Amino acid sequence: MCAAPVIIPAIDLKDGKCVRLKQGRMEDDTVFSDDPVAVAGRWVKEGARRLHLVDLNGAFDGVPVHKHVVHDIAKAYPKLPIQLGGGVRTMNTIEQYITAGLTYIIIGTKAVEDPDFVTQACREFAGHIIVGIDAKDGMVATHGWANVTDTKATELAKRFANAGVSSIVYTDIARDGMMQGVNVEQTVNLAREGGLPVIASGGVTDMQDIKLLKPYGDCIEGIITGRAIYEGTLDLGEAQSYLDL
Repeated sequence: MCAAPVIIPAIDLKDGKCVRLKQGRMEDDTVFSDDPVAVAGRWVKEGARRLHLVDLNGAFDGVPVHKHVVHDIAKAYPKLPIQLGGGVRTMNTIEQYITAGLTYIIIGTKAVEDPDFVTQACREFAGHIIVGIDAKDGMVATHGWANVTDTKATELAKRFANAGVSSIVYTDIARDGMMQGVNVEQTVNLAREGGLPVIASGGVTDMQDIKLLKPYGDCIEGIITGRAIYEGTLDLGEAQSYLDL
């Protein structure tokens, strides 16, 4: 597990643009740029060690929509670890993304509907698979967060503890994009109970959140941030330097 979490800038793709949503609502978006490749370059310049890409249209449609944009970012920064989620439902999609240069593929909805798919993916693409667990009040949501299931986030995490999953991206939907602070308790609890390294997501607002998460470097591998770095309430370089101390 990671002793020093890495700050991971999020680039959420909707209709070819870089946006941020509030609580996953597609109709409640803020457009930050119509050039996602340039946005990636900005975060790389500021010291990003990994990027988090989300195909929002793909998450709702169930098929990749932004392959060309994703490929352009991967081509521009071939040595940078990039993780992507949204619309990953087939082995062919995973293979195409990895071939294009992505390091990690995040399986979300499919992990709930077909857990065996995750196990198979881990066998075929060892070391490249992350499970995305998006939760509302502790219950897993799927299909771009449109459907809340009766599956507990901790139970889903436990299911993949020995499947070969690299880590889990855990998002508290209620806090995502709301600038209300990260849910430290649930994030750490998921890591402890699930037995896998967790990448925290949702609600990261400023350095206070980074300070709250730092003590749990034994189980928190990364911290995804979106709106905070776009709106300037968190400085990427400062946050990473603090975690590296």
